[in-house]
Amino acid sequence: MGSIKKYDIAIIGAGPGGIYAAYELTKENKNLKVVVLDAGNELHNRKCPIDGDKIKTCIHCKSCSIMSGFGGAGAFSDGKYNITNDFGGTLYEYIGKEKAIELMQYVDGINMEHGGEGTKLYSTANTTLKKVCMQNKLKLLDASVRHLGTDINFVVLENLYNELKEKVEFKFQTPVTMIEAKDSGYKIITATGALECEKCIVSVGRSGSKWIEGICEALGIETESNRVDIGVRVELPAVLFSHLTDELYESKIVYKTEKFEDKVRTFCMNPKGSVVTENTNGIVTVNGHSYEDPEKQTDMTNFALLVSKHFSEPFKDSNGYGESIARLSNMLGGGVIVQRFGDLIRGRRTNHKRLASSFARPTLKAEPGDLSLVLPKRILDGIIEMIYALDKIAPGTANDDTLLYGVEVKFYNLDVKLNERLETRHKGLYMIGDGSGVTHSLSHASASGVFVARDILGMN
Repeated sequence: MGSIKKYDIAIIGAGPGGIYAAYELTKENKNLKVVVLDAGNELHNRKCPIDGDKIKTCIHCKSCSIMSGFGGAGAFSDGKYNITNDFGGTLYEYIGKEKAIELMQYVDGINMEHGGEGTKLYSTANTTLKKVCMQNKLKLLDASVRHLGTDINFVVLENLYNELKEKVEFKFQTPVTMIEAKDSGYKIITATGALECEKCIVSVGRSGSKWIEGICEALGIETESNRVDIGVRVELPAVLFSHLTDELYESKIVYKTEKFEDKVRTFCMNPKGSVVTENTNGIVTVNGHSYEDPEKQTDMTNFALLVSKHFSEPFKDSNGYGESIARLSNMLGGGVIVQRFGDLIRGRRTNHKRLASSFARPTLKAEPGDLSLVLPKRILDGIIEMIYALDKIAPGTANDDTLLYGVEVKFYNLDVKLNERLETRHKGLYMIGDGSGVTHSLSHASASGVFVARDILGMN
């Protein structure tokens, strides 16, 4: 047997957290021996086989090209970097609000240097829309938003990869099965062999939620159950939301329902975008993209409406709850279901005929159906209330032909117990990004990668 290869630092996961950790480590110390392991492929080899023609549904690839590989699940997102502490994670609780914002701005600068120059930075500062929202029982959250677009986001990732592959060793199609704590570091066991490192950064994203649960259990790292967000993706003519999207691009709006006092929020707004499917552990859910290139834009805008659910005793599996609802949708619709808002209110299923006569043209080929057979009443009631509330600031939102796609589920990892350095109880073992439960966004995940890299280099 050959000797086990040794590295200074091993990074598990080539998503935003892993990318920016590798970037910062190699920028400051060119002599470090760094390896990045990922279950997926390099950027140009990431291709989902679903073509809508020969292959229409998920065939359960060994590694999902949408969720895994260089760039992580964010590679094919619309590249929105929200610079804020109001949403996107709780990184500031560990490192402080000023430091968190400073790191997000630093990441924005890196993106601008790698192909993102010329993209627009939107801001809620001094907007009159905040007052309009308050007058209608809605709250507009504060943020600066850099929109790269799915196309420019890909260019930025491509440039970062071309730069990084000269400085670090990438091992793709290398799923990690176990991390073992050793006296002088860690042994990383993969499907293709083993390696050792002095320090290890785990950045596996949301798709690694079940994996990270097993790793924490094996290493005796405490975790707490997190929430799951369940809802729908709304699609309507872009002109109806243009007064919001032209000024803010993405407006994060929160509404407290009158009936249950649940909070419903908008999420991932895509002006002139397209609705797309997403695969998480074999479950097909819905998401949205938008492009910077005008030629790729549509005349529709889409956004999610989500309700958060958190369970404690005796049931703690928030993700399992979300999965069961998504599976029910897949069972009834063969994937994603689409329903006209007017049909939902009238208590009837949308069929192909009603959908064809709709003024709103769907950007995703989904099965017409009835979301009231899928979503729990409490969640559906909240979504309906929110649509009527949004109709007051964007008249036309509650039109009969507004399209609702279901279900959209945002799975969150368990909250891993970490210290203020984002380090576990094992010295030199860090957990960052969405996989840690600390972050829920591209900007926060990227910032956490930079923070941990600087901690390892003794710069914090």
